[in-house]
Amino acid sequence: MAFKAGVIGKGFIGPVHAEALARIGNVEVVALAGSDENATREKAKALGIKTGYGDWRRLVHDDEVEIVHICSPNSLHYEMAKEALEAGKHVVCEKPLTVSIEQAEELVELADKMRRVNTVHFNVRYYPLMQHLHEMVAKGELGKIFAIHGSYLQDWLFFPTDYSWRLEQSQSGKSRAVADIGSHWLDLVEFVSGLKINEVLADFETFHKVRKKPLKPIETFAGKMLSPEDYEDVPIDTEDYASVLLRFEGGAHGVMTVSQVAAGRKNRLSFEIEGSRRSAAWDSELPNQMWIGRRDGNNEIVMKDPSLLESAALRTADYPGGHNEGFPDTFKQMFKDVYGYLAKGDFAAKPPFPTFRDGLRELRLGERIVESSKSGIWTKVEQNHTEGRQR
Repeated sequence: MAFKAGVIGKGFIGPVHAEALARIGNVEVVALAGSDENATREKAKALGIKTGYGDWRRLVHDDEVEIVHICSPNSLHYEMAKEALEAGKHVVCEKPLTVSIEQAEELVELADKMRRVNTVHFNVRYYPLMQHLHEMVAKGELGKIFAIHGSYLQDWLFFPTDYSWRLEQSQSGKSRAVADIGSHWLDLVEFVSGLKINEVLADFETFHKVRKKPLKPIETFAGKMLSPEDYEDVPIDTEDYASVLLRFEGGAHGVMTVSQVAAGRKNRLSFEIEGSRRSAAWDSELPNQMWIGRRDGNNEIVMKDPSLLESAALRTADYPGGHNEGFPDTFKQMFKDVYGYLAKGDFAAKPPFPTFRDGLRELRLGERIVESSKSGIWTKVEQNHTEGRQR
């Protein structure tokens, strides 16, 4: 069964969605939307997409588009997802789902009401070894979880001349580093461990309190060759860095550090889980191997190899051992799950991918982390009736 998709956003991540969709075989990307119609048409042509729109609403109401991929600035996610759902479209949304809990709750209820497939793009779950570790933990191979700690580090905002819409609360929301990359870390460790975070204690810092905003548009991760006169000074009120102490259900403790000013760290999500039987550690910059630690035996390195993976992880590994699978492949694997679920048409079945409820969960975590950073005290992460409920 073939599907026709539309992608909103022609910057960094939108084309990655389009390229991944082209790889799964049963999806045609028929439309791309951006803010500049001429530039969007050129980008669409380069990607082999037949239609480029300068207005995202035209894509949402294009009768040919069945599922909408939202890859726009965070502040636009709610409006775009709501209009897409009301137009009868299925929705894939980049994280964070919205910029507030209230908006996310509304989208969860609307998706249920419209009976539309919905997902938030927590693609890091889809590295084969993360699916493998999830199964190992579920089977008790690590034992009782004592602690989970790690970080997500980048350097793309290292210089004060580095600039992005993500730095502006009006477009990204109250949090930046935690919402942008911390949300991936938090979602991943809850998925892998099967444990929910109950309390948080956060410390934020903005090292570049004033940045140089380019007067010319540049895309994320691009364009560092402007002259001094091409910038204006802009005060920054979102965090460059955060460390968050965590208390999990079941008594496990942890800590997460996120930074977008860590020189040399291009895009490194890493964590270690310490259990009563053994430990496990993984680094996204070396995604095809995972360390297993033992007190009473040899440590080992588990390699991504379908012949060695848990059966539930096999669907996310398409190539033999020694043939590396990386960042773009996680998009493909997640979209295989989404479109496979869509093809089956049984929307009462539990989805195998992260949904809007998972997006709501991360917003709830993020807001409590922001609150804790301001109060300096432990803050409880309350559960909500819309979280974790099957469609």
